Amino acid sequence: MALLDWIAPESGPRIEGEIVRLRTPRAADYMEWRDLRDRSRDFLQPWEPIWPADDLTRAAYRRRLAAYARDRETGSAYPFFVFRAEDDVLTGGITLSNVRRGVAQMGSVGYWSGRPFTRRGYTLAAVRALVDYAFGTLNLHRLEAACIPSNDPSRRLLLQAGFAEEGMAQAYLKINGVWRDHVLFGLVSPLKRREGLDEGVSV
Repeated sequence: MALLDWIAPESGPRIEGEIVRLRTPRAADYMEWRDLRDRSRDFLQPWEPIWPADDLTRAAYRRRLAAYARDRETGSAYPFFVFRAEDDVLTGGITLSNVRRGVAQMGSVGYWSGRPFTRRGYTLAAVRALVDYAFGTLNLHRLEAACIPSNDPSRRLLLQAGFAEEGMAQAYLKINGVWRDHVLFGLVSPLKRREGLDEGVSV
């Protein structure tokens, strides 16, 4: 994908949610993204990989956009920023990653919310909107998500979004410099589940 393609204002998909809208990150979002991440650093760091020293620089942001563009082009991931619908203020981000086709037809959901926008329903609305996009537009069969066991808000959010708790994975991801256990969640497309039952396939 050419440089101008991912800088262009209308590049990438847009998703309208109940109280949020999701769209592909743009170069013009840098300042708002940097400020929100910087203000939320202490809040986010316990739940994320260690941030590189230059993580909030413009150069690192450009590399991030280039990686996003490659992922979208190959269909392996769909990153979005989450904006409050009423005024287009950035509230966080959400990504459908590790998209697998073939016999799997599945992907993984990950998200973050800036500290000022937590527990206001924006991330839940974003997850629900992304689920609709994944099952409807992308025609996926299953979605997965995971969170650290002590992250009770994230566990509640995933359950509210329709995910089911499926088990525990030991030392699943390296978070804040430590390999952490994660609770695993899954969600199967209601349409795909119905199709499987109609065809006599166990799902």
